[in-house]
Amino acid sequence: MTKKPTGKLSRSEENTYRLLQWLPWVSWLVLTIAPGLFFLFYYFTAAEDAGVYLLIAMTSMGLGSAVGIIVALALLFYRRYWAGRLRERLAADGITAGELPWFDSELTSTERRVLKRMQTQDPLLADAYGETLALRLNASRFIAHANGQLLVVRQQISRASNIRGADTTSLLNDLRIDQSRLEEVQAKGRRNLAQAETRLQTIEAAANRGAGWAEANLLLQRLDEGNSNLPLALETAQIEQQAREDTEREMRAAKQDSKSL
Repeated sequence: MTKKPTGKLSRSEENTYRLLQWLPWVSWLVLTIAPGLFFLFYYFTAAEDAGVYLLIAMTSMGLGSAVGIIVALALLFYRRYWAGRLRERLAADGITAGELPWFDSELTSTERRVLKRMQTQDPLLADAYGETLALRLNASRFIAHANGQLLVVRQQISRASNIRGADTTSLLNDLRIDQSRLEEVQAKGRRNLAQAETRLQTIEAAANRGAGWAEANLLLQRLDEGNSNLPLALETAQIEQQAREDTEREMRAAKQDSKSL
């Protein structure tokens, strides 16, 4: 039975990451210097043909340096590929604040700078900022995934619409239902992203004013209350719109009845 990925970083993965951090540079250094040192030893110890060993040593160091660069580049590309796969696995069950260092490349330069400054000035605000950054990353990945699926469904609708000589009504209906659901998911992701970005700016503004955690927490609570009341306001607006449409429909029906009489 295969072991299901947990979405958490294992000890072996931590060791692999540390190994891949210095292995490209060590490999280049070893491949460049080791062959030269080997033949330099014979150069200093050989009684005859010492000049030949010196020439071989210089040549081997040049060739070793070229080979070392190729190996180092290959290891750097592999490290990037390995880290990308690891990030995808960690993000499978949601990115947490503790996993942010693995997603540093997905943060903006402003976010990295603000987070670093808060970590030195106010650790509590830094924790809140880090948690919100994780929410922002999750929302961004959520939207990207929905966009990809939506693009595939739209392409399927386009191909199905071009089919001739077959009844594609049922297929098109199913695809349009999928498209509608994905558009709802996309809109939800955008709302979550907007909320996370607003929280980030709220925390950053509090830090810039020199406000402590208590004031920032109060601002976030007000923001959360406003976001929780937003669906109720939207629902109320939808009910009012539906009521107006029903009234207009009844008025049109009454006019048609009066004309028929």
